[in-house]
Amino acid sequence: MHKYLTEMIGTFFLVLTIGTATSPEANLGNFAALAIGATLMVMVYMGGPISGAHYNPAVSLAVLLRGGMGPAEFVIYVVVQLIGAALATVAVFGILGHAFTPAPSSGASLFSVLFAEFLYTFALCLVVLNVATAKKAANNSYFGLAIGFTVAAGAFSVGGISGGVFNPAVGVGPTAVNAILGNGTFEHVWIYLVAPFAGGALAAIVFRFQEAGANAGS
Repeated sequence: MHKYLTEMIGTFFLVLTIGTATSPEANLGNFAALAIGATLMVMVYMGGPISGAHYNPAVSLAVLLRGGMGPAEFVIYVVVQLIGAALATVAVFGILGHAFTPAPSSGASLFSVLFAEFLYTFALCLVVLNVATAKKAANNSYFGLAIGFTVAAGAFSVGGISGGVFNPAVGVGPTAVNAILGNGTFEHVWIYLVAPFAGGALAAIVFRFQEAGANAGS
């Protein structure tokens, strides 16, 4: 149970920061990416020794496919991550008086949005697998920095194109709450499911190849 609580808390604060840092009230502009990356970093350090600090169904899928967790545990991780994201959206509403929904740029092509989300989710998941699950990186002190800065880099690079989600919980939780409040639709949800899960799956495949080479001494 402690692992699931940790996943919910970490996802909660990640999504809370996304909702508040990207709001007009915060007026952070592109610097919101730093707040988001920093929050993920500290939450990863908080929860890494307990749950693995996924806070992202795409990361959990990558860990599942690399053999780091079972299917039943994967499902529970995804459920608690979605709950954390939904609760964070409610908290954002309580703080700001309005919820938020991630969305791609209206001027970006569908291919650009999907490709951007796929690539940076792939990068995030591959970083997580290498710095937080690989035997040769065990007990390192940099895993939180690496993961947090990967998300910050992605948000800086393509946030203005795809919304910089890289996380199905971030795509689904806020959208669902906003739709319940009557202020949104599920129009873009499929993008934030298909692209991140595809990126996570490819990361697991690449990681297995990397790990096989490392074990062979190549």
